[in-house]
Amino acid sequence: MVRHDEQTDQFDQASRLRYLMGQGASGRVSGRGSTHVIAVVSGKGGVGKTLIAANLSIALAARGHRAILFDMDMGFANADLVLGIEAAYTWSEVLHGRRSLDEVIVQAPGEIAFVAGCSGAAGLANLSEFERHQLLKAMQRIEDRYDVMVLDCGAGISRNVLGLAGSADTILVVAVPEPPAIADAYAMIKAFAQEQYRSGFRASAPVSLGVVVNQANSRREAADTFERLAGVAARFLHVPVTDYGYILSDEHVPVAVRQRSPILLCYPRCSASSCLMALASRLSREIGRPEVRQGLFYRVISMFL
Repeated sequence: MVRHDEQTDQFDQASRLRYLMGQGASGRVSGRGSTHVIAVVSGKGGVGKTLIAANLSIALAARGHRAILFDMDMGFANADLVLGIEAAYTWSEVLHGRRSLDEVIVQAPGEIAFVAGCSGAAGLANLSEFERHQLLKAMQRIEDRYDVMVLDCGAGISRNVLGLAGSADTILVVAVPEPPAIADAYAMIKAFAQEQYRSGFRASAPVSLGVVVNQANSRREAADTFERLAGVAARFLHVPVTDYGYILSDEHVPVAVRQRSPILLCYPRCSASSCLMALASRLSREIGRPEVRQGLFYRVISMFL
């Protein structure tokens, strides 16, 4: 667990990083009328979904976006462990009317806001349509405070996942280069395609549905994994799938997890961190922030983290 003095150092470092990066761009995001919602999902557990969601939020904050992370993994929430913090309340308190959303939002390392999830609560695994609607309404009340909202959704194709991720502007399906995980990622893409068709989503604002390949041994392996998924989705589902990049397999990742510290803050120059920053850069262009020169971004990360 990160000690209080370590958290303070991380907040100060991220603050300086965010300030310096702001000098290279023309202010905060102002082109969108509402928060850009990113849902991070996976077909199966154990593929690094939460690690990507947490560190992606930090990377987006470093690029100048006001970012908030929601741990929406129903019953198996652990984003607080990845961030190395302890939250007094969770969004389940909001759902049951015991707390307001403002009361459960906490400051997390990397200058992001965070709403913790509830682990081990079987009753939250299958929320009703009304309960999901209540959660989304609570999120809408605070959306004007944030440029980007990252939802760390649960694994699998439950109604909770499809319902919450269906509210997103961008859906990131995390996969690893293993046949079972690729098959599960395809099942996830198929479920979203069917849900969009059923709800008439295709007639409204388009959703960007894409893949992030995690734990890749090489760029070529990541490309092969994406091409397999995208090819099958195009052939059988007629659904375009966006390539959002990859995260290389990195020995620093399990070390950061054991330290309960975001890898971007404790090992900013490792290969996994570089890949996460590239993912944030790709998404930042979609959200609307003017691009910051990559060279400056990497130099500032190296200097202050």
